[in-house]
Amino acid sequence: MTIDQKTFPIKTASRSEAFFSHKKIYRFLSLAAAIFLFAGFGLQASAAAVGDMMNFNVDHNFDATGRQKVQSTLVQSTSHFYFYVETEFWNAQTPSKKIEIVNNLSSLSDEFGSNIYSKLTSTYGFEWNPGIDSDSKITVLFESTANSLGGYFRSNDEYSRLQVPDSNEREMLYLPVAQIDNPNLKVFLAHEFTHLIIFNQKDRLQGVSEETWLNEGRADFSSTILGYDDVYEGSNLQRRVEDFLNQPNDSLIEWRNTKYDYSSVNLFLHYLVDRYGISVLTDSLKSKSAGIASLNEALLKNSGRVDFARVFTDWTIAMAINNCASSTPYCYLTKNLSSLKISPSLIFLPLAGDSSLSLNNNTKDWAGNWQKIIGGKGDLKLQFSGVEGLVYQVPYITYDKANNYTLKFLVLDSKNKGEISLKDFDVNYNSLVILPSLQSKISGSDESGPVSPYKFTISVGTAQSLDQIEALQKQLAQLQGQNPGQSPTVCAPILANLYLGVSNNQVACLQQVLKNEGADIYPEGLVTGYFGNLTRSAVVRFQKKYSILATGFVGPLTRAKVNQLLK
Repeated sequence: MTIDQKTFPIKTASRSEAFFSHKKIYRFLSLAAAIFLFAGFGLQASAAAVGDMMNFNVDHNFDATGRQKVQSTLVQSTSHFYFYVETEFWNAQTPSKKIEIVNNLSSLSDEFGSNIYSKLTSTYGFEWNPGIDSDSKITVLFESTANSLGGYFRSNDEYSRLQVPDSNEREMLYLPVAQIDNPNLKVFLAHEFTHLIIFNQKDRLQGVSEETWLNEGRADFSSTILGYDDVYEGSNLQRRVEDFLNQPNDSLIEWRNTKYDYSSVNLFLHYLVDRYGISVLTDSLKSKSAGIASLNEALLKNSGRVDFARVFTDWTIAMAINNCASSTPYCYLTKNLSSLKISPSLIFLPLAGDSSLSLNNNTKDWAGNWQKIIGGKGDLKLQFSGVEGLVYQVPYITYDKANNYTLKFLVLDSKNKGEISLKDFDVNYNSLVILPSLQSKISGSDESGPVSPYKFTISVGTAQSLDQIEALQKQLAQLQGQNPGQSPTVCAPILANLYLGVSNNQVACLQQVLKNEGADIYPEGLVTGYFGNLTRSAVVRFQKKYSILATGFVGPLTRAKVNQLLK
């Protein structure tokens, strides 16, 4: 479910992908241009009787064939809804199928009246009622939407045609006609109805346009409020968990219209509500601020002791620990998430001899990063380095031989540098998990934001050897006069295995192939020549796509497929 809202003269639309993934678009149009372009355009009078037909304006970006208007037939009128179905689809149905559809819509309306409306309005507040059309009923149009679309909401319809010429001038939701038989239709409807509430509570009453990530999060959380996620198997929550585990490093506030955006915000809001109550979502909705600022106000009111940055950091820790037994805040209280844990990216250190490994990573604001270090022999030293002037939080967790954990925070200096030292790492510890996050940006964006680097160097061995390694690294840095991560002009076949920590031209060629596979495989699209965690995650998705064992290690089978695509 997606929401998109702005005050006039901005036109907006929001949409949800099928199976609970959603997308959103903003469109800008000045009042003068709107009146000029659409002067004289009008809609037919509202249909009042079942069987009447009506033309509705729709969003061409979301329509299956890019239409701007759809002819529809009123097939059912209940105490809550006018249900319209695209006429071409409706006329193609058999009489028995039409009866089945009408009965299903009646059941959907009953569910709305007995459960959806009361619970969502008591949580978030009311929609505009009777609204711009002075009719308490909501119009629902089932149309042929683009693939993977689960519905959308246009705030355009909440304005008069003098303000927004393609307005349908009614409280209206759009659902895919292909999903008209889907048992999860109530989840789609609830999500889109939440958009109506948010428009009224935020845009209309507060005069504020909410940031997309938070509005989408509130709407997506509606399935949990309504109890639809209580049975985990096949639920919206299950899908969100699966998507998150497939790509956990997605920025919370950046909205790129992918299922991973929804998974991140959904799981974060579950943690937020678990810890501080649903009133945080409600109070932030009633705030004249938006996004992070509105949550900070609500957190101050409801807890008086934490802010958004603290909650986000705690959430990243909870994703690694998720254990309520020790009376810490680092766990989910929601039963269906009590066993959820992130699988950090693994960094293996040699089990014999002195060694040093430098890892260059990229991240975006408010994105989780989890890296687990195992192996090594002797003392371990980890040196972290971020970009000066940015804000980082770097919790780290050590696990002893009995698998008991200790949580600490790396103290960074004015240049965003810090160091961890662990004596006899192989003797005293099982692993070290580091969870750095960038927390500089305080407002969201609907477009891709900048990627910022951070680096850590891990050295293991005796104290004397570690000092020698560090001195050699500094000398090497002074001698290097070129960027080893630059992408080559021509890519030859990849002949060597590639893995985390490798830096060369063949990695750049691999990254180019991953980038060419599209955003579902390598959303960051960075061609740096360095095999970091983003590249490893992309390799895992690449391997799954081509039915190769998904390890993140580029061995013979993966190289063969990459080389085939290089030709």
